[in-house]
Amino acid sequence: MKSEKIFKNEIIVFVSAMICCLLWGSAFPCIKIGYKLFEISSGDTFAQILFAGIRFFFAGLFTVILGSISERRILIPSKRSLPMIAVLALFQTVLQYIFFYMGVARTTGIKGSILNSSNVFLAILISALLLHQERISAKKLIGCALGFAGVVVINLSGFELSFNIGDMFIILSATAYAFSSAFIKKFSQSESPVMLSGYQFMLGGAFMALFGCASGGRLTVITPIGAAILAYLSMLSCIAFTLWGLLLKYNPVSKITVYGFMNPVFGVILSAIILSETGSFSAIQLMLSLALIAAGIITVNR
Repeated sequence: MKSEKIFKNEIIVFVSAMICCLLWGSAFPCIKIGYKLFEISSGDTFAQILFAGIRFFFAGLFTVILGSISERRILIPSKRSLPMIAVLALFQTVLQYIFFYMGVARTTGIKGSILNSSNVFLAILISALLLHQERISAKKLIGCALGFAGVVVINLSGFELSFNIGDMFIILSATAYAFSSAFIKKFSQSESPVMLSGYQFMLGGAFMALFGCASGGRLTVITPIGAAILAYLSMLSCIAFTLWGLLLKYNPVSKITVYGFMNPVFGVILSAIILSETGSFSAIQLMLSLALIAAGIITVNR
């Protein structure tokens, strides 16, 4: 009951969601940096999958360790929770990130950011139409439209109208994420979202690493800086997905996923700063984008 009161508090929801979005936004440039440090080419699909698998296996391990320390008991899944872990591992880790990693390697961080924002619309539609967890309303659609407009504004100077296979991979990744959000909401009503997150990461990460390695993927260049980037990517997933899962447990899917429009904003800003990608934005674009996204979040949540 105490946790429910905490994670339903509007200020806690806002701060927690923004932390998650900042962490996820930083993944766009950090993955590209990781590819360079490990000398993984954009066409080396199986090395990318191996890289992702190692990241998520350790993300799961970190989650289970920290969760066990926090709850003062070893988090062990029950027999009832095993099918839930398998479903989440398939959608939240394996499908989402196989497509995501391959997509990021084949498109710009800016373009990937805006296409990935479609997961907000998809999560609300799946939650309402397929799993009947909530109803679609006019204000939710208007709020999503405002948020998406904010994402478009921040990307106006760098977004290309062309469409390639990398863009398709990003959209498929967004679809898998949308399903996983609805499933987390459903499963966390009876199981700990921390436990589910940790073990689904370990299962999904192990599968991806084994698949990537068996298919010929190799990480031949390993440096301390590269290992540090990989550790950071693992830890951001540990923190962000665990926190996001707790928010989804105690709030409607639409209330939380609409904050996801901030992911590409952080992604664009950090890609521009860290990677010096072309397609820079002006202060006016940034302010207008943030205003539209804020209006979208407020519209959905009021």
